[in-house]
Amino acid sequence: MRIYLDNAATTALDPQVVKVISDVLKNHFGNPSSAHAFGRDTKALIETSRRSISKWFNCQPSELIFTSGGTEADNMAMYTAVHHLGVKRIITSHIEHHAVGHTAEAIKSELGIDLAYVRVDNMGHVDLLHLEELLTQNTVTLVSLMHANNEIGTLLPIEKVVKLCKKYNAFFHSDTVQGVGHFYYDFKALDADFLTCAAHKFHGPKGVGFLYVNKRLKIGPFIHGGAQERGQRGGTENVAGICGLAKSIDLAYSDLDVHQQHIQGIKTYFIEQLNTQFDDIRYHGETNPEKSLYTVLNVSFPPFSGSGMLLFTLDLKGIAASGGSACSSGATSPSHVLSGIQADLNRPNVRFSFSKYTTMEEIDKVIEILKGILPNN
Repeated sequence: MRIYLDNAATTALDPQVVKVISDVLKNHFGNPSSAHAFGRDTKALIETSRRSISKWFNCQPSELIFTSGGTEADNMAMYTAVHHLGVKRIITSHIEHHAVGHTAEAIKSELGIDLAYVRVDNMGHVDLLHLEELLTQNTVTLVSLMHANNEIGTLLPIEKVVKLCKKYNAFFHSDTVQGVGHFYYDFKALDADFLTCAAHKFHGPKGVGFLYVNKRLKIGPFIHGGAQERGQRGGTENVAGICGLAKSIDLAYSDLDVHQQHIQGIKTYFIEQLNTQFDDIRYHGETNPEKSLYTVLNVSFPPFSGSGMLLFTLDLKGIAASGGSACSSGATSPSHVLSGIQADLNRPNVRFSFSKYTTMEEIDKVIEILKGILPNN
């Protein structure tokens, strides 16, 4: 029996999404930039998808730029803010996804902009008073803070941050990759400047996502070479991926309340079982459902002789989990997120993440396997 609990890294494709992608690949192969009927056919599919997605988020279709995923969308937001909006300073945190953290560092190195870090507490909450203090400096600023942390699940009070940025005329970008498909968003009401999405986080295909760019912003191209995406992102569009993205969003939001209830129930049950069956279990980030991403649970186990092999041992027993972001899976250094919240790195830490396909029976099996791994149980 193999159990997949690494859904924050990627999710299984929904069969209905597979069907849509397969149909497009087989029957709609024209280049969307071609003027003939084959091209017009695929161009229509793209624009139909864009309109469908925009309705779920209450934004204009023209505010959505299709990308290769969340990393490109984050890069596009940050680089275009500097190149086209006059940003001279970026404020971020030490617990952002590397798509933001490494990009901010690269922009500082390449373009000489200022880079500041807002404080976070040991639960991963951003210090809003410190953020306001940083915003009082009179320079054109981009604040980049993720809505839902991909490793520890702590949520940013995103509406408060948007209002704070507006108070000081700062631009705001949020990596919402872990949130889109799992929370309702009203882009018009939120009125952020940039938001991001990756389809594979909610049972869509890998290699496709979007960047939301508020209509009030005037930005130029991030990728040069063609007039695609209204001249802002050159390159022949991933038509099948875009259609799969639209379908996965339809499926996610059509049944979101049901999925939220199911997955939160899985997470709550897992916490209860861990607390009942084992001693000295701790959790990184928020577990309060009002302040936490319901798909993610980061568990800190007590140290034991085989601590360093815990993830490997789980894998051998058929359980897929992770120690942090999948983008860092080849790294030998500790998680930058856990380091950023000053977690005890001498304890083995495992991120379990859930989806609509996760079952209570699977959680029971994981508990039984953990009993055979951890000492004194």
